[in-house]
Amino acid sequence: MTAAHKILIIGGGFSGMAAAIQLRKQGCAVDVVEIDSGWRSYGAGISLGGATLRAFRTLGVLDAFLAQGFAADGVDLFTPTGHQIGSLPTPRIAGPDVPGGGGIMRPVLAKILADATRASGAQVRLGCSFTSMRQDADGVDVEFTDGSQQRYDLVIGADGLYSQVRKALFPDAPQPAYSGQCVWRAVLPRPAEVQRTMMWLGPKVKTGVNAVSQEEMYLFVTEDRANNDRVDPQRFPQMLADLLAPFSAPLMQSVRAQINADAQIVFRPLESLLMPQPWYQNRVVLIGDTVHATTPHMASGACIGIEDAIVLADELNTDGGLQSALERFQVRRWERCRMVVENSVRLGEIEITGGDKAEHGRIMRETLMALAAPI
Repeated sequence: MTAAHKILIIGGGFSGMAAAIQLRKQGCAVDVVEIDSGWRSYGAGISLGGATLRAFRTLGVLDAFLAQGFAADGVDLFTPTGHQIGSLPTPRIAGPDVPGGGGIMRPVLAKILADATRASGAQVRLGCSFTSMRQDADGVDVEFTDGSQQRYDLVIGADGLYSQVRKALFPDAPQPAYSGQCVWRAVLPRPAEVQRTMMWLGPKVKTGVNAVSQEEMYLFVTEDRANNDRVDPQRFPQMLADLLAPFSAPLMQSVRAQINADAQIVFRPLESLLMPQPWYQNRVVLIGDTVHATTPHMASGACIGIEDAIVLADELNTDGGLQSALERFQVRRWERCRMVVENSVRLGEIEITGGDKAEHGRIMRETLMALAAPI
């Protein structure tokens, strides 16, 4: 007997879908509401570490990822001229038969999870969200934007960085903070030499490529930018090409020559958020970017959100009541998520200030080792 049977998930992103999939395995009645009527996932590629692939195996979507994405071992590091200066190992956390990392297009991963969510039997309503929630000792009464009302044992807020559930539940919670960096991404054909993640480390700009399928790769470029100002999308191709100009490595110059309006360029200021404990109030709990949005320095934002869903479902499936389950969830998730958010922020600070590269390397190694540990 689960600690909650009838469950509402607000937000149909990666963590919300993962929660629906896991809770349906336990026989819970699950409703998912997603404000976007098209259930779209924006962005280019996404890099994934071994811990994320382990979570995919738990969800049951690893085979779909391996078929539609790209998995490989290790990360190669280069100077801007193309001289290789090292490699980072990526342990096979998901099992000896699964490479230690990989990449996939965000919309492709979203569709894999959406298909699994629907196949699980969860009831999904698109173009819908909540307007109010009223809790009592036995449940939560929720009113929706379509005028309907339902009562639930538990509500899971998984509506992202600018969460309305968080705002309603914890009006004094911290707001997302701009990190002083932004990231550019673009999708390009994958040359045969791109077999795993490759990164070129300039004095102030860092760039890299990662395969997302047999045919495509995505380019990522991290840029220091003091102000979080809007950038005109018409300027994207020229600005991105200018950032790549100092990288004389042949592959980077080949990439630069392909930058144009057809390259699916995405520009995003990097923001982070770590909400203090608790992440729940009575019968409403928050997961994913809603409480721990991270910059992409450790390629672990999607990972820790999906892990939240797995751990929450696990704790709800044990004896002791709902409040005990939510407290155990909090204890299991806090330190791991805090580490990823704060270490990623620190990596960005070191990059912006030209700080200690030894500290940068140590933080990356220690974080990867911690992520390899069981959840």
